[in-house]
Amino acid sequence: MNQYSQTQTVERVSETNKVLRNTYFLLGLTLAFSSIVTAVSVALMAPPVHWVVFLVGAYGLMFLTEKNRNSSLGLVFVFLFTGFMGYTLAPMIGMFLSAGAGETVLTALGGTALAFFATSAYALTTKRDLSFLNGMIVTGFVVLIVAMIANIFLAMPALSLAISSLFILFSSAVIMLTTQNIIRGGETNYISATVTLYVSIYNIFVSLLSILGIGGDD
Repeated sequence: MNQYSQTQTVERVSETNKVLRNTYFLLGLTLAFSSIVTAVSVALMAPPVHWVVFLVGAYGLMFLTEKNRNSSLGLVFVFLFTGFMGYTLAPMIGMFLSAGAGETVLTALGGTALAFFATSAYALTTKRDLSFLNGMIVTGFVVLIVAMIANIFLAMPALSLAISSLFILFSSAVIMLTTQNIIRGGETNYISATVTLYVSIYNIFVSLLSILGIGGDD
């Protein structure tokens, strides 16, 4: 390997490490901000948002974040997005707390943290190419959409449990693939990576909370 190639390799590794550091730093900040918004909203007994408001708010802010991901405005939108998502958690968490099921919330938090660290650690250390997960993620997304639409009409606890379990698998796969894309240079924007990881963590937490709630009859 000549000196030019070595220099390119060093620069590429340095840039990859920078994206990874920035992603984890921003993810930590957004999770902390989201948690604060949730805690304040629970204390104020904030009302739940209508599903239309949720869809418009969540996807609208995600779109604006992605559109401005290469500017400082992207940071503003990523905090608006994660703050909004934190607010949407408040009614659900408040319901568990009012039912005396605070330990269920803590268990879901612990399970979410464990799932994130385990999947991230695997993606960071494995030499296996995880690109095969792309097909599984696309398939899983379609299955989840169909299952959620079906559950609107069926409202079956067993189907809800299956959907939550699929969401955990789906989100875990997204975390692993996104993390490996960062360290292999496929993802070079830390704002986009942060949003992807945050949404995956959010989905795992909500899914675990639903599973534990169904299992504990909460």
